[in-house]
Amino acid sequence: MTAAPTFALDPRLAADTRVVTDLPLCRVLLMRDRTYPWTIVVPRQSGLAEILDLSAHDRAWLFDEVSQVAEALRAETAPTKLNIAALGNQVRQLHVHVIARFDSDPAWPGPVWGKAPPVDYADDAAEAFIAKLKARLA
Repeated sequence: MTAAPTFALDPRLAADTRVVTDLPLCRVLLMRDRTYPWTIVVPRQSGLAEILDLSAHDRAWLFDEVSQVAEALRAETAPTKLNIAALGNQVRQLHVHVIARFDSDPAWPGPVWGKAPPVDYADDAAEAFIAKLKARLA
């Protein structure tokens, strides 16, 4: 498992998220949308667009870290369903969405993309949620 010293987060991901923590391979981010508890896991390696671009070892490591983030999100939110996806149609940098979904959320049961404009967390609410996730990922 190797995290690149020259890693740079895509500007769109940086603008749309807050940093939760760095795991050995990946940076964990919180989407700026309190409507859906939504994290993004980004391998800290340059030039990745597809999961297949990772070495076999790092693909396994990515799956382990995505699972850790999913477990932390599930423990904090008790969702109806966890959605885990790596799409990359708009942001080419490899990233994996981990989204807590509820049968009461405004997009249920459809996808969260393109529904309503995101509603950012208040700073103190974001910091509190990030602290909870970070503690679970420590």
